[in-house]
Amino acid sequence: MSQQKKNTLAIVFITISVFLLLATAGLVYWNLSQREALNELVEQMTIEKAELEDEYEDLAIQFDGFRNMDIKNDSLQDLLTREQQRVQDLLEELRVTKATNARRIAELKKELATVRTVMKDYVRQIDSLNATNARLEAENIKLSTNNQQLAISNQELVRNNSELSETVSRAAMLQVITCDVAALNKNDRKTSLVRNIKKLQFSFVIAKNITCEPGLKNLYARIMTPQGELLGEDETKLFAFESGEIPYTLVQPIEYEGETYEGVCYYALADNEKIEEGFYTIDFFCNGDLIGSFPFSLK
Repeated sequence: MSQQKKNTLAIVFITISVFLLLATAGLVYWNLSQREALNELVEQMTIEKAELEDEYEDLAIQFDGFRNMDIKNDSLQDLLTREQQRVQDLLEELRVTKATNARRIAELKKELATVRTVMKDYVRQIDSLNATNARLEAENIKLSTNNQQLAISNQELVRNNSELSETVSRAAMLQVITCDVAALNKNDRKTSLVRNIKKLQFSFVIAKNITCEPGLKNLYARIMTPQGELLGEDETKLFAFESGEIPYTLVQPIEYEGETYEGVCYYALADNEKIEEGFYTIDFFCNGDLIGSFPFSLK
């Protein structure tokens, strides 16, 4: 073999060796870079999981706080207990879930947001029931004072207040779970101007309850103004509540069969009646029980 051919082969060999060396070095560098990126990703996911665990633990502590509250509603108390157990179960699942399980971590994060929303609704219901209970206690005392038939001693007042609290705790026997309010003008169209309001529309939903006796029932509603007065008060419009009678704003007959019931009731303003801006409350009653209380505002 000539010297020239030997030189050529040497050059080719060296070129190939250099190429292979560079390729190997490139692969090693790429592999190290990928490993470093993966480690950073795992570390970030671990941090996010730890933060999510902290949020769940904070929520569990908030639910523990409800144990110290005087919630005179057995149904609501049961719902809170179940939600508290749900949070604890999700927290335990989160603790054993690997940080790299991105899909389940994301699902647990959504579950956390859902539970927070539910808890806010429970807090609103507790505040509403407590406020309604206090208002009804005060009004019951006032009505008893002005009516000889409801005249009772101080001991009887204490007993009636206790019975009132027990009645509120049994309100879940039939429960209005939602109520949407719409302001209508003289043409029965929705309006945002208080001065144009001629009618208030209340779209309500009663929860399914197979333990409640089915049949025709009267749903009474009391609408309280921002000044604490009963809207549309009429001394002839009374219904039985506790040991006496209290006035109502409107009454709506319903045929309840134990399933979820969706209904609508209206309050039409009198010719010279005006309605003011502010925060109102509508309380629903059925079978002598307070079954729902909802605040709303007119602006």
